[in-house]
Amino acid sequence: MIAAPSPHRSVLLEEAVTGLGLQGNDRVIDATFGRGGHSREILRHMGSEGCLLALDKDPEAIASPEADTLRGDERFQLRHASFGGIEALAEAMDWTGRVDAVLMDLGVSSPQLDQAERGFSFMREGPLDMRMNTTEGPTAADWLLTIGQRELADVLWTYGEERCSRRIAEAIVRERNRTPIVTTKDLVRLIEGVVKGGDPHKHPATRTFQAIRIALNEELSELERGLGAALEVLRPGGRLVVIAFHSLEDRIVKRFFRDEERGWRAGDPMPLLGRTHQGRLHRMGKAIKPSPEEVRANIRSRSAVMRIAEKI
Repeated sequence: MIAAPSPHRSVLLEEAVTGLGLQGNDRVIDATFGRGGHSREILRHMGSEGCLLALDKDPEAIASPEADTLRGDERFQLRHASFGGIEALAEAMDWTGRVDAVLMDLGVSSPQLDQAERGFSFMREGPLDMRMNTTEGPTAADWLLTIGQRELADVLWTYGEERCSRRIAEAIVRERNRTPIVTTKDLVRLIEGVVKGGDPHKHPATRTFQAIRIALNEELSELERGLGAALEVLRPGGRLVVIAFHSLEDRIVKRFFRDEERGWRAGDPMPLLGRTHQGRLHRMGKAIKPSPEEVRANIRSRSAVMRIAEKI
């Protein structure tokens, strides 16, 4: 019923599935299908009457061979949707308040990084695209052509924590006035000309590429919508497992879990005034990171942080 494992190994695979607390014939949402590593493992632990709904905003993930293989399992359904679509999909399946577990594996997948034409990697030359959903929205090249210098500097600082944000933004605007920046290498060469003497273990374009990708795809606001949606569709006792890959994501997840455990809501009076609502989540232990063995086997897992919470 299940095909051979995908060559793209999912991060914290066993830990994530254990964290979901599967009991057998569960209703589970895998909010980031990718190449199906987590979905495949969830199905292995699921009873014959269980159901897994997977979604991904990347049309290439939906059309992948891994997705085609799993479609042969009657317990599996796959939809082209982002985190914001979780509630509507659950409602359409009569799952609202009845979901046993939700998994959110954030960040960029290995296939997205490895395909030069996607434009996510500063290590590969290709068109400067960076869209998670290639069917809509401007490319990174289009975005860089129109954004103002001050706003660009703010994006690089806020989403990339780039110390040279102002100088990089100035260089980008100066260069685009001469010729459009259309490939990853165009942008990398420009950044390398600005960032000098940085961390020898980190490429100077790392933070800028991260910042542009996050802004272009509205990743952080999408994450916030997804966390809220996941909480709404879970049943009491249902689990929410989130794997983050950089501090900005993890900060949002950590704050959401904390606030929902303490009964704080956005827009409430100052938390110092005390609990204003009944807590809706219970945090399950401390954050989990990949083992040294996993990091050695998959260097891209090194920054992963997994958090687990249970709905009250």
